[in-house]
Amino acid sequence: MKLIVTLIVIAIAGLVIAVSFFPSAPETMVVEADRSSQSVQIIQKISGPIQPIQAAVGLDPDKVSLGAQLFSDPILSADNTISCASCHRLEAGGTNGLPMSVGITGGITRINVPTVFNSSLNFVQFWDGRAKTLEEQATGPIENPLEMGATWPGVIGRLQANGDYAKKFADFYAEGVTKDSVSHALAEFQRSLTTPNSAFDRYLKGDENALNEEQLAGSKLFEQLGCVRCHQGQGVGGNMFQRMGAKKDYFAGRDDLTVHDMGRFNVTGDEYDRHRFKVPSLRNIALTAPYFHDSSAATLEDAIQTMATYQLGRRLVEREEQLLVSFLESLTGEYNGIKLGLGKPVEQDDQNGKQL
Repeated sequence: MKLIVTLIVIAIAGLVIAVSFFPSAPETMVVEADRSSQSVQIIQKISGPIQPIQAAVGLDPDKVSLGAQLFSDPILSADNTISCASCHRLEAGGTNGLPMSVGITGGITRINVPTVFNSSLNFVQFWDGRAKTLEEQATGPIENPLEMGATWPGVIGRLQANGDYAKKFADFYAEGVTKDSVSHALAEFQRSLTTPNSAFDRYLKGDENALNEEQLAGSKLFEQLGCVRCHQGQGVGGNMFQRMGAKKDYFAGRDDLTVHDMGRFNVTGDEYDRHRFKVPSLRNIALTAPYFHDSSAATLEDAIQTMATYQLGRRLVEREEQLLVSFLESLTGEYNGIKLGLGKPVEQDDQNGKQL
């Protein structure tokens, strides 16, 4: 009996050692090793660094509709001139397409407007992460004197005086019109703004023909260069902070620094956080130029070379740049079943991914 027990212990120990020395094979090895099993390929891709976006579920349709109405209504601004949609244009990728935004009295915010699409996938909101939730984020622009310049008593008073809003808030929220109910309705609408079914998502789900050769090669290069260390998950980013200039000082020699260039430092006061920003999502990135918190990159090509220089410490050749652009273009998804496009929604031919 002792001999049998000893043999079992030795066998278990050997198995543990074997597992520790032979970890799970990377995706390419699994895919190449078993072309006959599509289910294995699909599981391996979806469990990789980037996951396909899931459609928004579990939302209250009445509150989403109310939030959408508020999002496009200038009633939230102090002088009834601008709305959330003034800077977050859904027909233009969820941004304003400008280096900065202009507020109610011509006030200029010297920071890039992030896209509102897929904002629910971000672990925090704003470039510096000062808002932990979409509800908290929604209150920021409303009270910012350079943006909507309103006060909550003023907003609540205008909404209560509006018969349509007063009824809807009474019907959908027990407390009626309050700061919390307004911010929740706006947040609920933003949670509906996911853009699934991009070409890359379809590829991850098993459609081997969803990507063309350049897009596929670009996705592999994206992994090989290490871009997925910061840009991964459903959002292909949006889930960590990172220093702008990990390999080379991005801010060296600049005499035009603003408070926005301090990044996370503005929130924590910790020197470690100086020039650290929330890593942006790359979803629909082909539609949201200009790029970076300071809008310093006008094109995807500019942004790619900037990232290579300051985050990777290298210079990409033109072919590498082209492949990465092709891959990033494959991350453009659909909103309400229609592929996002430049300037206006466009229909999509699901068979070949071309815009109509």
